[in-house]
Amino acid sequence: MPSRAARILNSKYTLWVVLTVPFLWLSNSIRELDLNYGHVLHASGVYSARLLLLTLAITPLRLMFAGATWPGWFVARRRYFGVAAFAYAALHTLVYLDRKLGSGLVLEEAQEFSMWTGWLAFIIFVPLALTSNDAAVHWLQRKWKLLHWWIYPAAVLSFVHWTFAAFDFLPGLLHLGVLFLLESYRIWKRRRLRLSSPS
Repeated sequence: MPSRAARILNSKYTLWVVLTVPFLWLSNSIRELDLNYGHVLHASGVYSARLLLLTLAITPLRLMFAGATWPGWFVARRRYFGVAAFAYAALHTLVYLDRKLGSGLVLEEAQEFSMWTGWLAFIIFVPLALTSNDAAVHWLQRKWKLLHWWIYPAAVLSFVHWTFAAFDFLPGLLHLGVLFLLESYRIWKRRRLRLSSPS
């Protein structure tokens, strides 16, 4: 039987606390003016992007380390990371709107490539986040996977937005490259497994 410490560490509530602490810190920082608009906007975007990349890396890592047990821990918690990625994206969006909505710049800036890619990604993420629960999986059944396939174009749009909207294009481009490598491996590995399986 696992020890009490192991049960606490493996608890979904512990994971949620870990994922929520930076969110609460950023939210409080902008309210208390400890961090300025640019810092909170950047940090919330980075948290969202990295949690999204982690979410998408879970399946390739499970295929890469097929004999290991640790990828199963991430597989069982994949939806938690995805929902957390959306929460940070929502904070990122709200901080932007709070700053720009009164100036009337939102619609004007939304026409720029660097911005509409981010808006389109966020719009796609909304139904994905709302259906990241057991009830939605049961209700949608096979359609659930078809819906959640959209996480891949949404991720590409997110990293393209980061690349073109940030002052430094390199971090977004690196994340886009890692995503490309992970998904290329996932597609290649699954195709290889399908071809090698007995018919």
